[in-house]
Amino acid sequence: MSSFRSEPFLWIHLTGIVLVPLWLEIVWLGLSIGTPLLWFWLELLLLAVVGILPILWMQLVRPFDIFSILLFSVKPEQLSSEQRQILAQFKTRSHRIVSIITAIMMILILWFLDSFAPLLIPINPWSQGWHLIGLIIAAVSLLASNLFLQVPVSVLRILLSNQASLAATEPLPSDQIAREFTIPGFWIDSILAKEQLG
Repeated sequence: MSSFRSEPFLWIHLTGIVLVPLWLEIVWLGLSIGTPLLWFWLELLLLAVVGILPILWMQLVRPFDIFSILLFSVKPEQLSSEQRQILAQFKTRSHRIVSIITAIMMILILWFLDSFAPLLIPINPWSQGWHLIGLIIAAVSLLASNLFLQVPVSVLRILLSNQASLAATEPLPSDQIAREFTIPGFWIDSILAKEQLG
């Protein structure tokens, strides 16, 4: 078996983490718009429910299928045995633990951003706008930042595991992938040249 670390989809999704700071900056800007409508803890709870809980639920129940790019996903039946072993790693207990820890970290980051949101008011041109719009911007951006953090962290956990552990993993049956994973976009036979060569 070749090293699973040469799987390009792992590295493609790992690089998604570079977008997290950008999305968090937009969350921060959104929180600094207008005057808070509710108690700060209630706003944070609502933001967490909208921006963190859905991605956490996905990762716990139907993890994101990493064999996809943008609007296209590799058909489950086209995945190799090694690729299905990688997918099986997303259904393990350790994956769920890492997803929960990541979600808790995101809640702490949200609290931090909200605490320091007043610092942006002097430089935010929309600071006098409607706070509800700011909350919507913050919620959508938090959802995106959570997605671009959860998936790379899960991929990193796999990259840090050893070859023997993956080799001992039972490949996930192709006919289970569609109901066990969140598969975005259109299904196609191949995305990367490596798959065509394999």
